Amino acid sequence: MLSSLTALSPLDGRYRAKIASLAGYASEFALIRYRVRVEIEWLKALAANLDIPEIPAFSEATVQRLDALLASFGEVDAQVVKDIEARTNHDVKAIEYWLKDRLADNSEVMQVAEFIHFACTSEDINNLCHALMARDCLERVLLPAFGRLVDKLAALAHVTAAMPMLSRTHGQPATPTTLGKEMANVVHRLRRAQRRIQAVELTGKINGAVGNYNAHLAAYPDVDWEGLARRFVESLGLAFNPYTTQIEPHDGLAELFDALAAANTILIDLNRDIWGYISLGYFKQRVKAGEVGSSTMPHKVNPIDFENSEGNLGVANALLHHLSAKLPISRWQRDLSDSTVLRNVGVAFGHTLLAWDACLSGLNKLEADPAALAADLDDSWEVLAEPIQTVMRRYGVPNPYEQLKALTRGQANVTREALHTFIRQLPIPEAERARLLALSPATYIGLACQLAERI
Repeated sequence: MLSSLTALSPLDGRYRAKIASLAGYASEFALIRYRVRVEIEWLKALAANLDIPEIPAFSEATVQRLDALLASFGEVDAQVVKDIEARTNHDVKAIEYWLKDRLADNSEVMQVAEFIHFACTSEDINNLCHALMARDCLERVLLPAFGRLVDKLAALAHVTAAMPMLSRTHGQPATPTTLGKEMANVVHRLRRAQRRIQAVELTGKINGAVGNYNAHLAAYPDVDWEGLARRFVESLGLAFNPYTTQIEPHDGLAELFDALAAANTILIDLNRDIWGYISLGYFKQRVKAGEVGSSTMPHKVNPIDFENSEGNLGVANALLHHLSAKLPISRWQRDLSDSTVLRNVGVAFGHTLLAWDACLSGLNKLEADPAALAADLDDSWEVLAEPIQTVMRRYGVPNPYEQLKALTRGQANVTREALHTFIRQLPIPEAERARLLALSPATYIGLACQLAERI
């Protein structure tokens, strides 16, 4: 008996509740329902075409019956389709047989029953279904989740915009920034990634066994099949692809998977940085009553949300990269290697959604610690070597970089007093000397605050 304990995939086991929102758009049940939708819409499109006299226009009652059949399609219906597939060993043909059986009492449909799946290869149905599934997963689940994550990060950037923070380049103390500016950097990257995802054009085709409308024209040589195909594909909200083999080449899907993987890569970077900031004490994590951080060390509050997110992003990207690399490749006019791969799109989406929600959960627990930020800055007066030598350059003081290098590089403890002693002997205008003496690591933040506030 399948349960959360016996499921092979953690998405269908341990994490089922967290990714259940995808099931209606990316599961086996969903694929069957989308196939029913495409078959019904294709039959309706044929009946509405006046150039095909053998299919009279359906009455309003029959159109409503067809629409109701799709609207009421449930798991019991899907199981009947699977039972038919078990006999026929063909998943798409099973849809045709199921439709004929369910509509056996409708005389209008039965008169034209052989026009169900007319001139179609299975890929005519499947390519449209997979594009629709990806689109609906994006619009109804993934993009809203991504938006919530970006919005939370932007809010964190605003709250911490003016909190000075020691930077670390190559892991070493470097020019100060603010905590909010570092969050704003990621927000900007994620919004760009979001636009890239939204700009992907998902394509579809319904042009027969090798993409030339051969069977269509054999039956009806005078019908504008390409025009009908274009109108049909576009009526589903997809872009029409006029040039294909038996399969739609999946370039649009590949672009989508690459775009999602790029967004995930940015979030891997964020997860690792925040993990480090928690380790440094820049962030504290709000604790939840009853939770345990370590099985042996009671004091610990581990950054598990960010670790969980990073791990799932890695799994998601492994799948997304494989999908984008494999799907556009097919031997000659058709091989079936894409079929089994496409069944893992929902898995890639599931690990992506799981990772995004884990990251959001972690962000919701964060509290910045200004005292820890300030203490780190106050221990790093050597970072002011940069502004001092830059001002020296402005006023023509000889060897400014070299002088500051000798004063600060590799020194264990560069103090405020040592820097002030150096500044006081500089041959620069008094106003500039006063400005440098007033500077501290916490105030040497450039435009960081303004940049964070306007994100």
